Parts: sequence; structure tokens; C-alpha cells
Amino acid sequence: MNWKTDYRSFYYEGAPEPEDPVLTREDTALLVIDVQNTYLHRKAPGEPGEPEIPEGWEPFHKRMDEIVTPAIASLISEFRDRNMAVLHARIACQLPDGRDRSLSQKKPGWNNLLLPKNEFDSQIIEEIAPGEHEIVVTKTTDSALTGTNLRLILHNMGIKHVVCVGVFTDQCVSSTVRSLADESFDVIVVEDACAAGTDELHMQEIEIMNMIYCAVMSKDELVSYLP
Repeated sequence: MNWKTDYRSFYYEGAPEPEDPVLTREDTALLVIDVQNTYLHRKAPGEPGEPEIPEGWEPFHKRMDEIVTPAIASLISEFRDRNMAVLHARIACQLPDGRDRSLSQKKPGWNNLLLPKNEFDSQIIEEIAPGEHEIVVTKTTDSALTGTNLRLILHNMGIKHVVCVGVFTDQCVSSTVRSLADESFDVIVVEDACAAGTDELHMQEIEIMNMIYCAVMSKDELVSYLP
């Protein structure tokens, strides 16, 4: 596997190999997107048992438990050990009735997310909980850039390269990556630190984003470029 030639869509089959990224401690940040209790745990401490996994979601939970969450935790440790910036984004509304949500989070069906900011469901999972001085932005949109002051924060911190991980590859991760790319941030997506509802949706979106909105790498490939 080689990130320079893998994950290519039809558009980029014959494109030249990209150059190696040059990442520094000062200009590179890890952004963890929407890894929240509502998707993975769904029960507050002290409540009886975990609910059954909804039908069809078993592969997602297996990928998260065995691949994605451990990869994210490992990356967070790598960034913290190097004193590099780690930021988190989460979906949460400011009002209990969710009137402040964007339209994409009010449509009927699975995307109809009502996650008041102080409730258990809206919190980032304990396994990758934010550190004391790590920035957490709260959004009512899919894109972490559109719905928050994250753009200003990154510019103020001197960040040029943003490493994106989290869920869901084809929704909030993709929206955030596209927004960052449009603002001329250099974006890297870590393939084995992201997940969609199905592996097929995940891989489709990885191929769509790669080479135009971001570079797609494995965790180990990304770590090899860290200073």
C-alpha cells in the first residue's frame, strides 16, 4: 500500500505522484470529528447495559472498536507527545429543542439529530476525551469549519496542515475536508481513522476526496511524516 498511488478515482488514474508533505510542529494540527457517545455508546454511566446495535450497523461498530478508535487514540498520543495541536469537533445544539440546528440536522430520518450540548449523547467518547487545553468546537452543521469559528482559530494558531479523522467519512468528515480545502488548508485524511455507515460508503468517499480535497494516508504513513 502506498498513499501516493492508492485510493484514486477515475479522474486521477494517470496523475503524477504527489510530493511528500512537509509538516512541522507549529503548522500542523489533528482534527477529530464527531466521535460521540450517540454513535458508539448511547448509554450514560450507571444506566443498565448497552442497547442492542441497530440492524445493519454491526460492521460499523466492529470497524470503530477494532480499527478506527484505536487509530485515533494512537494519533492523539503521537501529536500530544510532540506538543502538536489536537482539536476536536462535535455535533451539539445550544437550545434544548434544537431550533438552532442547520437544516441538514433537522431532516427526517437518521440525520435528524437532537443533541443538546450538555447531554451524555453529545459528548466525545471517553476513549479519546479532549485534554485539558485542547480546543473543542461545537457545531450544528456538517462542516466543522462552516458552523464554528474554527477557521479563525486555525489561522490564529498558524496552522497550514490539518489532519482529519473521525465520523462519518461521507458526511461530516467530507464536509469539513471540502471546507478546509476551499480555504486553502492542506488536508490529510487518515483512512484507517475514519468510518462511514458501511465500508462501501467509506471507500467511495475516500476515493472522491483523494487528490483534489485532500491526501489520503494510513495512520502509519502519516506518523512517518510527523516531525
